Amino acid sequence: MSVIGAGGHGKVVVSTLQAAGLMVDAVYDDDSAKHGRRVLGIPVLGPVRQLRAKTGARAVIAVGDNGVRKRLTQELEGLVWVSVIHPRAVVHESVLVGEGAVVFAGAVIQPEAVVGRHAIVNSAASVDHDCVLGDFSHVGPGAHLSGATVLGEGAFLGTASGTKEGVRVGAWTTVGVGGVVVRDLPERVVAVGVPARPLRRAASP
Repeated sequence: MSVIGAGGHGKVVVSTLQAAGLMVDAVYDDDSAKHGRRVLGIPVLGPVRQLRAKTGARAVIAVGDNGVRKRLTQELEGLVWVSVIHPRAVVHESVLVGEGAVVFAGAVIQPEAVVGRHAIVNSAASVDHDCVLGDFSHVGPGAHLSGATVLGEGAFLGTASGTKEGVRVGAWTTVGVGGVVVRDLPERVVAVGVPARPLRRAASP
């Protein structure tokens, strides 16, 4: 199993894989300063492009930036993407978890929720019944989604943010730390505050 990303997020992904009993062989990162170092005992072997020759290898993208995760899946089409759930997360058996998704320790995902491809449910976050998390979305640490919330592709909810039941957050929209979404948000905006209101356009992924 290879992990892509040797930063702080990579460290948590490696620890999640290890806690789940999965063997991690190597970490890859494009930052040459990290080559030769170790992440929780796992060697950082080199740049991500080395994985292009490893068709069929199992891997997880450990990069918090939603747009970068999407780009990497396009550049590394020959890999087999593995999803992982920390054993101290609570995920109902009816939840659908897409390839490459990661669910960290303390997270709770309730019945009939859907977690998209390469989505992240971070530490101590909660996703209530019937929520849909789009591909490459990210629910930050301690964020809480009320039932039937829908996150578009690449949407990001910051630490300790939350949603009212049934709201939609548009694709590639970011909700800032502590923001509370009480009405639908459009695509590609940065929204902050209580209630969360669009502040500016979001950068394209």
